[in-house]
Amino acid sequence: MDENNMKKEVMMSDCPVCGKSKTLEVKTSTDNIPYFGDILETSVYCNECGYQSSDSISLEHNEPSRYTLTINDTKLDSRVAKSQTATITIPELGLKVEPGPKSQGFVSNVEGILNRFEQAVARALTLEGENISSEVEDNAVNILECITHIKMGELETILILEDPFGNSIIDDDDAEYEVLTQEEADALQTGFTMIDQ
Repeated sequence: MDENNMKKEVMMSDCPVCGKSKTLEVKTSTDNIPYFGDILETSVYCNECGYQSSDSISLEHNEPSRYTLTINDTKLDSRVAKSQTATITIPELGLKVEPGPKSQGFVSNVEGILNRFEQAVARALTLEGENISSEVEDNAVNILECITHIKMGELETILILEDPFGNSIIDDDDAEYEVLTQEEADALQTGFTMIDQ
């Protein structure tokens, strides 16, 4: 979508934080992003209290998909485009990130994905503090060591990227692509609140 076709809208609303009337500036625009296709970008900013938030939602739905890649030190630069509805799993390490209400899409590489998992495990260790059980601590340390071994070429494992809306990709010739069955797609989290009628 080029600049001429990009739709932008601005409206004023009441702020949900400070409650002031017509101080919340709500901006929406549509754009076309490589790997994700057409997206809706929304940002809000309150001129009174400074509250701000932003979100991007893919407007495209493709066939539900799964990408599987054996990762090691030679695959660290392989590009990964994860939409806000995708689940990333490294089954052998027991690592899984599912989309939630604030989930956002991003483009990274395999090393970036490993770094994110590393940071999450390290953050969990810090939050547990002195109350952590030795079993949980040993498991976390083992995961961190495995990630280091993958980066150093001493270990390889499987990375899986699943998306019920098919807007994610592992951009590597060795990545296996498959279309998910409807049952498999329905079993995945989307991060959206669904209302049955």
